[in-house]
Order: sequence, then C-alpha cells, then structure tokens
Amino acid sequence: MAKTGLIFGCGYLGRGVAEQWLGQGRRVFAVSRGSSSLPAGVERIVGDVVQPDTLRALPCVDTVLYAIGFDRSAGPSMRAVYVDGLANVLAHLPKPSRFIYVSSSSVYGQTDGSWIDESAPTQPAEESGRIVLDAESLLLGTLPTAMILRFSGIYGPGRLLRRQTIEKGEPIVGDAEKWLNLIHRDDGVRAVLAAEERGKPGSIYNICDDHPVRRRYFYTTLARVLGAAPPMFVTPPANQPIPPHERAHRRINNLRLKRDLGMVLQYPNYDQGLRACAIV
Repeated sequence: MAKTGLIFGCGYLGRGVAEQWLGQGRRVFAVSRGSSSLPAGVERIVGDVVQPDTLRALPCVDTVLYAIGFDRSAGPSMRAVYVDGLANVLAHLPKPSRFIYVSSSSVYGQTDGSWIDESAPTQPAEESGRIVLDAESLLLGTLPTAMILRFSGIYGPGRLLRRQTIEKGEPIVGDAEKWLNLIHRDDGVRAVLAAEERGKPGSIYNICDDHPVRRRYFYTTLARVLGAAPPMFVTPPANQPIPPHERAHRRINNLRLKRDLGMVLQYPNYDQGLRACAIV
C-alpha cells in the first residue's frame, strides 16, 4: 500500500513536500483553518492547532510534516501557536512512523561569526528563538523519535528576501558584513524527503546550503538578478537598542545533512539559487 502523509502548515515549504508526495502516489492530508488553498489532490482537514477541539479526528498516517508558521495577523501569540499548539497536536495525534518538525536556526544565539553545527549551544538572544527552542524540547520530551530540521532562511521562486526593498531602491538597515545562512526552497523540500527516508529517529539536522554569505554579497547579487540598482546599507541609529536579530552573526554547518541524509544540494550556494529565480 502507498504511504500516507499529514502536513501541518502546508505553506511555501509544505506545498512542495505535498506535491512530491502526491507524485509518489501517496494519499496526503493537510490540516488547515480552511482559508488557504492547497495543491490539487491534498485532502483538507479543517482544524487549528490552537483549538484542540478541532483536532479530535486526525488520521493515522505514516509520516507527519509539522511546518507551522506564525501569522501575526491571526491573533494568538507565537508561544500559543508554537508551544501550546504543538502540545495540542501531540495530545490528539495517532503516533506516526515518522514525525518531521520544521524548526529554525534561530535557536542558536552566537554573535561572533563562528561556525555552528548541531552540537553547538542553543542560547537564542531573540524571544522568538527561545519559543522555538521550547517547542523543540516539548516535542522531544513527548515524542523522542521525532526528527528536528533546523532551517535557515528559505528563499526561492516567489520568495526573495527584501525584494521590494531592493526594487524600490530603499536602504537596508543593518550590518552589510554579517552572515546570512540560506536554503533554496527546492533543496528544503528534498531535505524533508531525505529525512523521512534516511533520518535517524530523535536526530537534529541543520538545513542550509554550503556557503553562508555576507549580506552585502547576497543583496548585491539579488539586485543584479532583479535588474535593480546595487543595495545601500545604513547603520541602525545609535540611540536605539540593537534588535536581537541584528546581533545574530554565525555560519551554519550542514555536514550532517549531507553525510547522514546523503543530500546533494541542487543549489549549493546563493548565486546558483538566485540565478534559478531570475525569471520569476
């Protein structure tokens, strides 16, 4: 029998996974509040992770992809969505063979530009990173076999970081020399599939490409791809506190992704990834 899959958060990344699963002949379900569109063939389950009464009829499936994002306009706080919502799901979900959780490299708090692998201390400076880390702890404490994928910034067709700012010629507020860690959406989808197939239960994997890039070079290349003027960078005002995300400065190592999951990246660096988006 064909495998079955259930997706929480069938957005930019989740849609790509759903389409791949459907192409494999799987039956695919997605939990949705009902307003978002889903790929043709995906069976919608109307539900909301912050409303446990809507989660009482979740199907038993082979693989769960949990890729819930935070919608500030929806009302509930980030902690309510990421931590309480995950607890609600785990309380009602029949145990799957595979549970893949999309997390974030924001759980790392390093600010010295150093290289970071999965064994590095997780001491996030941002409140959002602390919430994501609490969600990871809750998950592994409840379902120790779950796999955690710590994604760096996802970009790709239809999702280019600061595109409007670049096209309008507006300045970018921030340090041009700090590192960005990125992953093309298509490689992110392939990482999820590789984790399902070859991932070790209870493991954590960093999901990023081979080449962290300084902001200056990334946004300069993006401007060239978009046919826009080179970007301008301005320093945050000295009389204002530095936002936590602006303090982040680290390079994420993806060796475990490639070694343990056998990943060969289609877009191993930002230049190849952005050029593939040039016609979008």
